[in-house]
Amino acid sequence: MDLRRLRYFAVLAEELHFTRAAKRLRIAQPALSQQIRALEREVGAVLIERTGTTGLTPVGRVVAAEAATLLAAADAAQARIRAAVRGTERLRLAYTRSARGGRVDALMARFRAENPHVEVVAETGWTAPNVEGLLGGRFDVAFVRPPVDEPGLRCVHVDTEELLLAVPAGHPLAARRRIPREPLVGEPAVMWPRENGPGMFDRTIAQVWPRGGFNLVRHEPDDEQLLRAVAGGSVVAAVPAGRARALRVPGVRLRRFTAPVPTVDIALAHPARAVPPVVRRLLDLVAVDPVTG
Repeated sequence: MDLRRLRYFAVLAEELHFTRAAKRLRIAQPALSQQIRALEREVGAVLIERTGTTGLTPVGRVVAAEAATLLAAADAAQARIRAAVRGTERLRLAYTRSARGGRVDALMARFRAENPHVEVVAETGWTAPNVEGLLGGRFDVAFVRPPVDEPGLRCVHVDTEELLLAVPAGHPLAARRRIPREPLVGEPAVMWPRENGPGMFDRTIAQVWPRGGFNLVRHEPDDEQLLRAVAGGSVVAAVPAGRARALRVPGVRLRRFTAPVPTVDIALAHPARAVPPVVRRLLDLVAVDPVTG
């Protein structure tokens, strides 16, 4: 398959909006639509649901997942080749799926601006596989959702993010501006699998259902599918504010909690052994506000 078309599709799969995806790719929207239709002809299946709101078909979700793997491998190969030719430094980095945007992207934008000679080889995964990649030597640094209980790693705090409650538009709780904990006891809930990030999973449950009553009735693999499950009208979910607001899934209302407001952290993790200079420079930037400097 054409890697350029796969890259276009990967961005569209993240944005689920042709105009925003085209702007991010810096191409005209008609050109993006043509490339997606060409990819669909190449695959032999419809990848995007175009009636009503933009969404992925079942085949589209498979292609999006495979595209992420293929593009990461291609980018890593290109970076290795460029590094060999130029003799540049490389930073092998992993993002966590639930924490793009905000301070994470601002931090990396500043690092790239101040270190133009560094080849940043980036992938995106859940906290648990990111931790495995660090311990196995695949990554130099990784963004993770603490707590991370690994003595071989060190975590540096980057940001704290509020948790919101995602409820169906027709749910009685959607009429409230702030949600107390009591009505959530026993309420059917959807969550991603705990093995993706045990620390964040447990912290979320402990803050939102502090007295028990967490009624998990459904698992979904990622934030997009989790919110689409909520839009179906039968479950609620506790979600990080940034990712939930960025996805903007129709049929979902996002509500804040009453005090104490639940939060989750984002941290930059790295092996506790000797820190390479390129990693040290990134860690030094974490202590400085990446937005204002």
